[in-house]
Amino acid sequence: MPRSTDTAPAESSPRSEYVPHRTERRAWVILVMIVVFMMISYADKAVLGLAAVPLMEELGIGKSTYGLISSSFYLLFSLSGLVVGFFSARISSRALLLAMAALWAVAQLPVLLVAAVPSLIAGRVLLGMAEGPAASMSMHALYKWFPIGRRGLPSALQIGGAALGTAVSAPLLTWLIVDHGWRSAFVALMLVSAAWCLVWPFVGKDGPFGGERNPAGERNSAGERNSAGERKPAEGAGRPLRAAGPPLRALLTNGTVAGGILSAFGSHWALALSSAWLPVYLQTQMDMTATGASTVISGVSVVSLVLLLSVPAYVDCLKRRGVSSRRADGIPQGAAVLVAGCALALLPFAGGGPVQLLLIAMAFGCHAVALPLHYVTTATVVPDARRGAVFGVVAASGTLPGLFVPYLTGHLVDNAATETAGYTAAFLLSAGVMAVCGLLAIATIRPERDARRLNPAGVAATPQAGMSKPVAQ
Repeated sequence: MPRSTDTAPAESSPRSEYVPHRTERRAWVILVMIVVFMMISYADKAVLGLAAVPLMEELGIGKSTYGLISSSFYLLFSLSGLVVGFFSARISSRALLLAMAALWAVAQLPVLLVAAVPSLIAGRVLLGMAEGPAASMSMHALYKWFPIGRRGLPSALQIGGAALGTAVSAPLLTWLIVDHGWRSAFVALMLVSAAWCLVWPFVGKDGPFGGERNPAGERNSAGERNSAGERKPAEGAGRPLRAAGPPLRALLTNGTVAGGILSAFGSHWALALSSAWLPVYLQTQMDMTATGASTVISGVSVVSLVLLLSVPAYVDCLKRRGVSSRRADGIPQGAAVLVAGCALALLPFAGGGPVQLLLIAMAFGCHAVALPLHYVTTATVVPDARRGAVFGVVAASGTLPGLFVPYLTGHLVDNAATETAGYTAAFLLSAGVMAVCGLLAIATIRPERDARRLNPAGVAATPQAGMSKPVAQ
């Protein structure tokens, strides 16, 4: 493949950055804990959809009410992600993740104490508030342990934890729901979150990269010492790091960040639709058993996981051959959402059998590629000092579909002439939104151009994309 003319600015090799062996080992331990953290997060999201059919039958609620309960998860989701993002530079990432996971365990209690619509809504609102910052802040914490050029694989694994969480939890939670009642699934998730909280304080620490304050208050910047008197390596050592950088408004309104938000918006639209309604659709429209539906959902998650692990590796390969970040990172994330939208548009008109299952896998699996890539392209144009705040805004904006998509879908199904017609209308609307988001993301994400515009004095002063160099594997 010929080299792109829009290549990334020259940077020092990632191997030139000093990374002690002990630091590197700790980084992979942190990565494992964060992957488990994301697995729990997405199991929490998936449990309501898996329990939807028996829950609606027991409580005697319609699809609009169930959609309202599902949407309530996102009532404070985006706002909490935004608020925590702005305070992330002042609070240890270790403490933030611990507080979030502890609240996840507490949020399961209302529905266990009183099984009613108000308690379900209360529990989902609290859970959504605690999970709103999870993806962005765990990625922010991860970037403190992996320097520029070594973030591709960790980013993919962090997002892959979401797909892995659904793939693993769907059959296990369905078994609990079928054999022990739907409440048992909520109990299991409460215990798993509590277990993670017990382990994290012993292994979790803030990493040496990114110029953030660690829990003791020392700066992890180039040339300064930690509490042990050792010099800590810094991201971008050997070149000036902008303390303030461009105004926040300029960072949020440039094409690359805006395009990343759009790709995330389209991806989260599909995610909100599948989390709340795919299990119900499989059981009521495709006549599957709860176990059969969970198998399909696990299969979709496996498709997402394979793409999340393979596409970033291919992207790194393209970058090693000189392909620009726009072509390597930008276009694929928009195309993933566009392809998923097209598959979703065809789904209502497909016959049963393998074709329908293939379209389900494409519609609800392909879009996941956009999630790690939109963080990577955003990090290309955002200085470290503002990364937490911008990640918070990006996460809050991109996850907005969860606030209304589950309820909107339930309303369409309840008010259509038939349930099938309602699902068709909901799928076509979703497909249109996803296609527009994908096309706009492809058109607007131009990391190299925007990095030069935001930092005309020298792009090298602003950290570059996480996958702009070979990934250490």
